[in-house]
Amino acid sequence: MSHFAPEQDKASTPNPLGVYVHVPFCASTCDFCAFYQTKPTAGAVESFLTGIDDEAKLAVWERPVTTVFWGGGTPGLLAPRDLGRLAEIIRARCGGAPQEWTVELAPASVTPERLAVLREAGVTRVSMGVQSFQPALLDGLGRQHSLEQIYRAYDHVRAAGFASVNLDLMFALPGQTETEWAADVREAVRLAPDHLSTYCLTFEEDTALWVKLSQGRVKLDPEHEARLYEATWAQLAEAGYAQYEVSNFAHAGHACRHNLNTWHMHEWVGLGPSAASQQGEWRGANVADLDKWLAHVARGERVTEDRVAVTPLQLAEDALIFGLRMNAGVDVARWKARCPEAPWPDVEALLDRLADSGLALREGSRVRLTDRGRMLADSVGAEVMEAFHPLIPA
Repeated sequence: MSHFAPEQDKASTPNPLGVYVHVPFCASTCDFCAFYQTKPTAGAVESFLTGIDDEAKLAVWERPVTTVFWGGGTPGLLAPRDLGRLAEIIRARCGGAPQEWTVELAPASVTPERLAVLREAGVTRVSMGVQSFQPALLDGLGRQHSLEQIYRAYDHVRAAGFASVNLDLMFALPGQTETEWAADVREAVRLAPDHLSTYCLTFEEDTALWVKLSQGRVKLDPEHEARLYEATWAQLAEAGYAQYEVSNFAHAGHACRHNLNTWHMHEWVGLGPSAASQQGEWRGANVADLDKWLAHVARGERVTEDRVAVTPLQLAEDALIFGLRMNAGVDVARWKARCPEAPWPDVEALLDRLADSGLALREGSRVRLTDRGRMLADSVGAEVMEAFHPLIPA
């Protein structure tokens, strides 16, 4: 059903290193969003920029940065001069512009002035959170942009000349019909971005949507979600977009390298409140609070939350979980060699069961999910976790 470009499975740089910057500012909270965010007051922005500069000096790495990703929050809420200052901090610490540099933007925040600053800094990818082209569905999500703003923002982004442009869409929204979703995909294809991300709506705790779900005001419908998955993949394959991960599709050469490096279990450094890192022997996150993060940085502390040692066993487990979400799948032999102590007989038995049930394909040492398997990627991931942690008889 879906096209797949084999080169998207390969890291173009040996031992790549990513930098993720969490820009926590939002004017309002979307109903589905569980990411840390705060209001962009002048004082908060100034403190954030100073904190990023200080934390970037604390973070230690000795090789070139391959990819940078700014997420949020809404990075585009920063004024052009503040975007430029943040870019200068990152470029100075990275030794220049990375090979790929992605910035997430909300349509309502896109202006030619902001885009000019980003373009001059060396940003190569803009990812814009459209979510839907249906005004009623946007209202239901609590999004703050209009249809007119989407089109105007997209035109500005294209005119600025970034190497890659991505649009984010969401499906299985409350009240959304299959016809409406097909129309959203058609409209996105008509705009012809280089990359499309299509996310199934999830209900995260402590969000407005979670409250609506708990009150019975919205309901889950797995069969409806499965039909939307299948329709999306068929529609985008026909339009020439190669699927390389459950939710991600791209024209040749436009896959997001930052995400690919993360899914391949390479290293990345997270800067900013709530930003996660995986570097050296440790994985963890910064505290999800601007003031507390600033206090930690002032004491020379970072990656203080959920800090765990990254062992070969942990990396092998995660490599299979995330690798099976990619169309290329995962090379099991590589991880057996890297982590021989893992419970491979249990893992192999699971992979055989997945293949026997039509959820996976085994091609030599490589395992990848079928289209049906990718629709069940979350439950497959849970089974992989169980295989890596077999119950010990009492």
